[in-house]
Amino acid sequence: MKTLFVPVKLKNEPNYDSLKKLIGKIPEKKLALCFSNQFIDIAQKIYKKFPGFVYKTQVLGCSNPKFPREVEGILIIGQGKFHSVSLAYESGLPTYILENNSIKKIKDEEIEKMEKREKGAYLGYLHAKKIGILVSTKPGQERMEKALEFKEKVKDKKVYIFISNDIDVSEFENFGIDFWVNTACPRMDLVDAPLINLEKLEKLISGK
Repeated sequence: MKTLFVPVKLKNEPNYDSLKKLIGKIPEKKLALCFSNQFIDIAQKIYKKFPGFVYKTQVLGCSNPKFPREVEGILIIGQGKFHSVSLAYESGLPTYILENNSIKKIKDEEIEKMEKREKGAYLGYLHAKKIGILVSTKPGQERMEKALEFKEKVKDKKVYIFISNDIDVSEFENFGIDFWVNTACPRMDLVDAPLINLEKLEKLISGK
């Protein structure tokens, strides 16, 4: 079956004069500009017109961008906090979101909440006897090789690999698995389930 991707772009543009003043109030002066697909045209104009931006990248629901060392802060153009809290936590950088002609900083409390959640998930993994490794068949998400490599490293638990195109968290309880290790969309760390992303788990295991 062929897949057709249709780009959808936002028609309503912000007031660029007001926006320039708002961005100028951000204390960090070397910024990365992140944006979802529907805001690509707006992001291109901001990046070209306004000083202070040293890097730009599109973020998808399942992306995990890496930022150059010179970046001091992140500005996200989008709707809601789906990406922003995760990016703030993963990057360790001050992160701001542009929404409805206003700029708001991601609060420390939101980042700390995610950090506590990750530590709790790690403890859940350590105490688990049966582990399920999630592998997606979707293009750009399939990491079977990584899943197999990790499975070989685990010696003190029973490990099973689950392969699916659509991963439904509500089905987890049907398999008798104590804990899940995710190799698919990294944003699944936001769901309410006994789950941790493989990349984060490996860092916690190594102590880095």
